[in-house]
Amino acid sequence: MNEDDRAELDRLLPVPAAPGLSADRHRSLRGHLMSEIGATPAGARRSGYGWVALPALAGGLALAVVLTTGGGGAPGAPGAPGAPGGATRAERPAVSRPAAGPADAVRLLDRIAQVAASRPAGTVRDDQYVCVRSQWSGTHYDAATGRTKTTPLHPRTVWLSVDGSTDGLIEDATAFGGPKNPRGRIALVPAPGPAGIVRPTYRYLTTLPTDPRELLRKVYAEGNGKGGQPDQAAFRDIGSLIGEQLIAPETSAALYRAAALIPGVTLVDDAVDALGRHGVAVAREDGTVRSEWIFDRDSYEFLGEREVLLRDSDFGTKGMVVQHTAVQQRAVVDKPGELPAN
Repeated sequence: MNEDDRAELDRLLPVPAAPGLSADRHRSLRGHLMSEIGATPAGARRSGYGWVALPALAGGLALAVVLTTGGGGAPGAPGAPGAPGGATRAERPAVSRPAAGPADAVRLLDRIAQVAASRPAGTVRDDQYVCVRSQWSGTHYDAATGRTKTTPLHPRTVWLSVDGSTDGLIEDATAFGGPKNPRGRIALVPAPGPAGIVRPTYRYLTTLPTDPRELLRKVYAEGNGKGGQPDQAAFRDIGSLIGEQLIAPETSAALYRAAALIPGVTLVDDAVDALGRHGVAVAREDGTVRSEWIFDRDSYEFLGEREVLLRDSDFGTKGMVVQHTAVQQRAVVDKPGELPAN
């Protein structure tokens, strides 16, 4: 990014919050990493639907357009199937090499954007569902004891209505399973109000601007950054979109290029997803955690996300991975509960 670009971005976007763990930031971190307690099941968080379990994280032939890419690409993209074994637990220290500078991250994001834009766009109907299969482990807060607990690595699948007009579905036996519901299947009820950055649907995402600066302005204006740390909030908001949704090629490319404009993005040249797959990561730190988006270093496919503690806190010790995901498959199917063909 040259000086003119940075000056223009500085003029258009909010002033970054000062680093440090303020009371507001502490509450924000809890909201991002921990379960909502009370009205929703443990391990859940608000999204474009009534809630979805934290991954923080979104037919055809008969009926499945298979998308085995991990990224937010379009149907028909090349695959990145889950690797067997090698899973890492959330409490293990992070394995990553020192972060490179922002110029390296910008170059990587530009290359990822080029690959995303080159993928074919499939046909997706409003009455269909985005299906995302993944593995997830993480840390949640136990309000009764005031302590954090680690959820072991486990599979989860979500089905999200393409236009957001009907209930989706989540299947997570570890978080929601029980004698009467061993598969842990819970309806995902659309949240009230129109779709938006913090309540996205596939159809809404097709309406986003594809100019990176215009798109980033929209993320800052409508995302989760109003309570402080707007740059980190924008990075996480974009990460939520690419992590568990399906995004048309041009919009996917625009999101990666918009992320490259966020001050403070860096490159981690060796990061590991929840299935033990090594890749290169785009990361951003807020003084408390480092958020990483992990990509295959050859195909540039999105593999998963990771959140790493940067210092000791009541959530754990420095270096602990407090959230870990690995995307295995994305597809469009005709009904909730339907699994795509391999």
